[in-house]
Amino acid sequence: MKLSDLTNHAGEWLRGSGPMSDVVISSRIRLARNLSGFPFLSRASRHQKQTLEQRLRDVILASNIAPQLLYVDLEQAPELDRTLLVERHLISKPHASAEGARGVAISADETASIMINEEDHLRIQVLRSGLQLEETWEQINAIDDAVEAKLDYAFHPRFGYLTACPTNVGTGIRVSVMLHLPALKLTGEIEKVFRAAKDLKLAVRGLYGEGTEATGDFYQISNQTTLGKTEDDIIGDFRLHVIPRIIDYEMHARKVLVQDRSMALDDKICRALGLLRSARLLASEETMFLLSHLRMGVNMGRVKDVDLRTINELFLLTQPAHLQKLQGRRIDGDVRRAARAEYVRQRLGGN
Repeated sequence: MKLSDLTNHAGEWLRGSGPMSDVVISSRIRLARNLSGFPFLSRASRHQKQTLEQRLRDVILASNIAPQLLYVDLEQAPELDRTLLVERHLISKPHASAEGARGVAISADETASIMINEEDHLRIQVLRSGLQLEETWEQINAIDDAVEAKLDYAFHPRFGYLTACPTNVGTGIRVSVMLHLPALKLTGEIEKVFRAAKDLKLAVRGLYGEGTEATGDFYQISNQTTLGKTEDDIIGDFRLHVIPRIIDYEMHARKVLVQDRSMALDDKICRALGLLRSARLLASEETMFLLSHLRMGVNMGRVKDVDLRTINELFLLTQPAHLQKLQGRRIDGDVRRAARAEYVRQRLGGN
């Protein structure tokens, strides 16, 4: 398995299958772990970071966590490759832009990625399409057990797993569900989500997590604290209370659009499809915005001749790093916008 193998198809998070996949794009669980006997990365020397990277890489690759694990040395990887991994949600933006010894191990199906020397010594992640929190937990728990069998984690009998950020102390778990909420945005009721999240002490972030804005009507909902709750408590809250409530909000908003504003709804969807099939220049954010409306149109049965899988792939393959990989060269400005528009026209049967 090579990094280039990832560039011609959508990642796991945009596969477009799984329960509630018309609203729930993906389910993700991350675990923060650190090794005992080493300082947190903010206090680690360059030599200590190198030692951690080598030791953790060897253990992970020898743990039979998944067949055909790909390991990427991020210190040596070109910037474009690091950005591509961010776009695929396999590493974080801070991990891509950091300095020093660091890397990531990725499973062939991209459901699992294990970041070494991100904020913590280890960030284990499992990402699945649709609402699959229980399955995601089973997979990541098995990976964590396999790694922990060969390493001594920093653990306190009272406080649990010790982490660089105090909000992760305890279980070290971060549960995150990515939602596509175009109808709530169109009806001006997206504040319902923000209020519900605030009441439940949850964080609402954009497409690429902390510090990012919502793009293409994608929102990530995640827990903010882990201390004092079990993994089952946190996951159960999401699966049984938080996500069903937000799905109900979105589905109700879609019904309102069909019943009361069907002409405006179809106009919005058709304009998006028309622009995507005819535009000669497309910026990345504009493309996400138009694809979001088109995806809503397909899911609501308002568009019949566009495949949902194609839309999901376009969300990813039109991002800057993926587009440049497809082009086989570095491009920027209007050249990149023109290449993006041409690629979208080809995929959607435009002129």
